[in-house]
Amino acid sequence: MSDTEQTPSYDLDAYLDRIGWKGERRADLATLRGVHLAHALSLPFENLDPVRGTAPSLAPADLMAKMIHGRRGGYCYEHNTLLRLALEALGFRVTPLAGRVVVGAETPESRPRTHAMLRVEVPGEPRPYLADVGFGAPGALLLPVPLVTGTGFEGAGRRHRLARLPHEGPLELWELQAYDTRGEVWAGQYAFTQEPFAAPDFEVFNWFVGTHPRSPFTRRPYLQRTTAERHLALDGARFTETRADGTVTERTLTQEAEARRLVEEEFGIEVPEGLRLLG
Repeated sequence: MSDTEQTPSYDLDAYLDRIGWKGERRADLATLRGVHLAHALSLPFENLDPVRGTAPSLAPADLMAKMIHGRRGGYCYEHNTLLRLALEALGFRVTPLAGRVVVGAETPESRPRTHAMLRVEVPGEPRPYLADVGFGAPGALLLPVPLVTGTGFEGAGRRHRLARLPHEGPLELWELQAYDTRGEVWAGQYAFTQEPFAAPDFEVFNWFVGTHPRSPFTRRPYLQRTTAERHLALDGARFTETRADGTVTERTLTQEAEARRLVEEEFGIEVPEGLRLLG
């Protein structure tokens, strides 16, 4: 029995209304692409719960209350749990995967598996798709991509491809790469195998990432929001805006009131009471 069947508190109608999806509700590629993009452009990435010292709940009812009915976002475990529940309710077969973030890493093995993504089987399609609405970076997917190497994919203004990396394990190691227009290079985002992971695995990952003192998500606010016109990022006190034409502007926030106003107005996030964004 799927989590969706066990969870009457999950409301597909409310989820689709929140992300603004008015299209068909069926298990086909057009629906997968449409729901994925609508989610990515509607729900912000944020780590305010870990910053205030707690790992966020992954229970469907709590995710609905926080991200669908409340003015909050979440990080990868929250986003991709919501997407998984929606896709399963729409009739897709979904397998959760876990990956190692390779941005800034010397090798994939130097990082633990702390990122969550989804393998989605689409009826009538020869290959499964990689779906991921929870990677808080400018190189994140806005549209799902088929699990195939040797070709690039353009979607919603971004370019991606998948490559296989050499390693000693029994399973193929895949890497999602994004095209960096400034450096004109393909940059690795995260590496993963197609080994399935279960809810208890992500509870452990979530607790570690959300509470460990060396986790980057417990040290400072890290927020992302993508729209059709721009990408916004807040990393600590540094606010960056990247326009669709590639223009980048940055500034450093110095006042708590300014930071709270920016988070609430630009990111659409209600800052939890008592949390100081600038430390």
